[in-house]
Amino acid sequence: MTAHNGRRHESLPDPEWPVLDEVVEYDTPWFTGGYDLVEQPDGGEKKYYWAELATAVVVVAVTDGQVLFVEQYRPTVRQTQMELPAGIVEGGESFTTAAARELEEETGFVPDSTSLLQDFWCSTGLLRHRRGFVFAEGLEPGERQLDSNEFLTPRAVPVDEALDVARAAPTNDATVEGILLAHEEGLL
Repeated sequence: MTAHNGRRHESLPDPEWPVLDEVVEYDTPWFTGGYDLVEQPDGGEKKYYWAELATAVVVVAVTDGQVLFVEQYRPTVRQTQMELPAGIVEGGESFTTAAARELEEETGFVPDSTSLLQDFWCSTGLLRHRRGFVFAEGLEPGERQLDSNEFLTPRAVPVDEALDVARAAPTNDATVEGILLAHEEGLL
């Protein structure tokens, strides 16, 4: 199975349970929604609903003992959040290439090194969404280039405060995950 609109760049694996039908019910520039009609192991049939989101990257960027966050208002939850820089992985990009591009676009810093901490499927009970977490360091000034829907402010937070900032309400799952992964790897 391939992505419906080219936003997800990897194919889904062959199903273990037979997919009798795949139906797209909703298609927007941001996500696709639908269901698979699946034959279950007991022979019964069931619709498994899904929302497909673009493959994304989250960046844990460290410079001079500080982690770079971005502060932005999220209309979906109607609150301003402190988040890690993040964005969509474009076709043909690796997670690390996308991370360097997104970091410069959102914060104005270019990393001299990036490394993939982890990538995984998110909220697999409902979403078809893959997310990669990248550690970036050796930051040099670059040029911010915000998208037309991005209104954000870069904020530097001391490394020893990063987890507390990430966990402060309203929190963002990707930000907490990124900080915890980097901490577990001994990078923070």
